Amino acid sequence: MKTYSGKITTGLIAIALCGVAASLSACNTVEGAGKDIKAAGDGISTGAKSTGDAISGKK
Repeated sequence: MKTYSGKITTGLIAIALCGVAASLSACNTVEGAGKDIKAAGDGISTGAKSTGDAISGKK
C-alpha cells in the first residue's frame, strides 16, 4: 500500500508559499507589509479570544 502523505505535505507547503508570495507582492513597501502582517495578527488574536470565550462559556 502506497502512502501519499509526503506528496500531500509537499503540495500544501507549495500552496502556502505561493500564498505568502502573492500576499507579499501585494505590498508595495515594507511599511505596507508590516500593516498587512499586523492586520492578520489582529484577526488571529480576535479569533483566538472568541474561541477561548466560547469554550469557557463567556459571551
